[in-house]
Amino acid sequence: MGQLTLIRHGQAHAFAQDSDRLTELGETQAQRLNQYWLRHGTTFTESYSGKLKRQRHTAEIAMAGVTTVALQQHEAFNEYDADGIMHVLRPRLLATDATFQLLDSEFEAHREQPDRNRYFQRMFEYLTLRWLRGELTADNVESFAAFQQRIHDELKNILQQDGAGRRVALFTSGGVIGSVVQAALQAPAEQMLALNWRVRNGSLTEFTFSRTRLSLDSFNTLPHLDEPALRTYR
Repeated sequence: MGQLTLIRHGQAHAFAQDSDRLTELGETQAQRLNQYWLRHGTTFTESYSGKLKRQRHTAEIAMAGVTTVALQQHEAFNEYDADGIMHVLRPRLLATDATFQLLDSEFEAHREQPDRNRYFQRMFEYLTLRWLRGELTADNVESFAAFQQRIHDELKNILQQDGAGRRVALFTSGGVIGSVVQAALQAPAEQMLALNWRVRNGSLTEFTFSRTRLSLDSFNTLPHLDEPALRTYR
């Protein structure tokens, strides 16, 4: 049996113009993970990430001195197209759905307030659920089905490679982690989003695997982040 560890990237600049980069706190989260792995003598035979900057930067910090194997980058492990959902599908739903219009207006009213995450989450959950169900589509926005397919195709390619005692690290994002956990548990598709919302920055989700089976061992743990201030969702 092999071991697979999925690591969510550190905190990024969620509401900035360039949201695909780590905050100072996000870098600290990755550094703490690096220190934890070095302290416990953790090693990996392979390391992977998506191609987003926040994923790659987290991997570069966390893996320093942990392994000498090169980081392999795959677009298949990028997050779902949140920009497309927000900028293409959101206006379409605003034009037709009164419930969403209220949720969206509440978020806009609090966009510059300290509690903006709460209002964004309510709006975005409603929006992404409609996307997941296939009720909101656009030619230039990746569908939920396509998102799921690319993740599981590439992960299958990795897990079916030869080798004994494999320890695989994969640095990715919350939606990808939610999708892999949902598939491993054979849960309904909508559980992918429920899991996604709970995945914390820098967290570890661990599996054992063979060529034909992927089994969840632990979900969303933070053994390297003791201080509450270092534990974030966005």
